[in-house]
Amino acid sequence: MAKYAYPAIFTPAEEGGYTVNFPDLEGCFTEGDTLAEAIYMAEDALALILYGYEKDQRHIPAPSTHTQLPLTSDEFVNFIACDTLEYQKRYNNKSIKKTLTIPEWLNESATSKGINFSQILQEALISKIYSE
Repeated sequence: MAKYAYPAIFTPAEEGGYTVNFPDLEGCFTEGDTLAEAIYMAEDALALILYGYEKDQRHIPAPSTHTQLPLTSDEFVNFIACDTLEYQKRYNNKSIKKTLTIPEWLNESATSKGINFSQILQEALISKIYSE
């Protein structure tokens, strides 16, 4: 999981608002009734598709530069940033039960101090995974 920034092509829609297309990522497009909504929706669409790439262990293409993209006269390019870890935390936060084994003395010591085993394990896993 990582932070990304990709160019998005914004096209004004005839009925108002904008359509947004990420030319580097097949099938990644969205829309919004206002520019602010289109940018918000673009970040969500980008995070969703890139999280899917990561989860499926697919190759993530490099982003184009804004000068490489062909535009019509009414279109413009804006880079959209996303963080797939934050996206995953927000939308894929279902709890999973895990069974673990620790020495009895450690269990008793931790329990007597009121330590939350789930919280400690989560903190340790996050530290181990993202500090490397």
